[in-house]
Amino acid sequence: MTVKDITQILEEFAPLTYAEDFDNVGLLVGNASAEVSGVLVTLDTLENVIDEAITKKCNLIVSFHPIIFGGLKKITGKNYVERVVIKAIKNDIAIYSNHTALDNAKNGVNAKICEALGLKNTKILIPQKGTIKKLTTYIPTDNLEEVKNALFSAGAGDIGKYSNCSFFHEGTGTYKANEDANPVKGEIGKTHKEREAMLTCIFGKNEERAILQALLKTHPYEEVAYDIQTIENTNQDIGMGMIGVLENEMNETDFLSHLKLKMNANLVRHSNLLGRKIKKVAVLGGSGSFAIGAAKAAGADVFVTADLKYHQFYEAENQIVLADIGHFETEQFTKNLLVDYLTKKIPNFAIHLSESITNPINYF
Repeated sequence: MTVKDITQILEEFAPLTYAEDFDNVGLLVGNASAEVSGVLVTLDTLENVIDEAITKKCNLIVSFHPIIFGGLKKITGKNYVERVVIKAIKNDIAIYSNHTALDNAKNGVNAKICEALGLKNTKILIPQKGTIKKLTTYIPTDNLEEVKNALFSAGAGDIGKYSNCSFFHEGTGTYKANEDANPVKGEIGKTHKEREAMLTCIFGKNEERAILQALLKTHPYEEVAYDIQTIENTNQDIGMGMIGVLENEMNETDFLSHLKLKMNANLVRHSNLLGRKIKKVAVLGGSGSFAIGAAKAAGADVFVTADLKYHQFYEAENQIVLADIGHFETEQFTKNLLVDYLTKKIPNFAIHLSESITNPINYF
């Protein structure tokens, strides 16, 4: 398998089109057409991770966090980022990152936190906007079913728990072919009328290429009329953070103990306890201060995240308990998630879980 083959499998799980604009995802180092001898999955790519990849004969590293975040104007080895890049290139090791694409995936980083905490009835906390598109096209009625089914097979028409969703309305279409045309129906130079159906269906923005390929392949006309619009409907499956409920409510101190145990946390920094039961829990792996308002609006009793600053704890405003367990701690299960996924997709391939310690924070 090539690097591209494996990254395409990863992008079925976490499409890069759903990564945040500020992020740097995808293949960061290496040749997409290179044959892969083995895959090492890690949370961060540091020099010790490159060494581990060399030892385990892995020439592809799948790293949740991107080693290259901003632009590199020079690569001289003066800092850890440049040294990693130099060592990876020297040893023909490719590095791929999916970071916020996996954060936004329904079964990604935050779903894993929910699983660890035993949360039920989970849903996205902050749905990502602009992820749903609508296709409108015009098809001869005799070809409607063939084109429609091809679009459904390519991923169009999925709405929540429903699939094959569409709307069509029959009418009359007209066109006149010029002398360079090769019309399927009608004559050159004459206006042709044809019974057509206007078909509309929605799709996720990551599926646009496949949708257009299916449309153009099955539509009978030489020139296919279509329109694609981004719509404002909420996507239930893409977005930051998740919220769910505990099977049995807990008092606040019992929940904090449960949180430390299940998330292997050395400590929990938290806002004032409110003397209330904990039932509804919001989570967001990594730096999640931007979601405090969303967690409060969703009625969460507690919000579990990381990297909260001093003044951000005031934002609890006696409405919610904010619990900061650390950046690494919220994302620690991510590499296991990726290893499990790749092992199921390519079971007879060398997929390794990195044993390197990459948490930069120590506790005394």
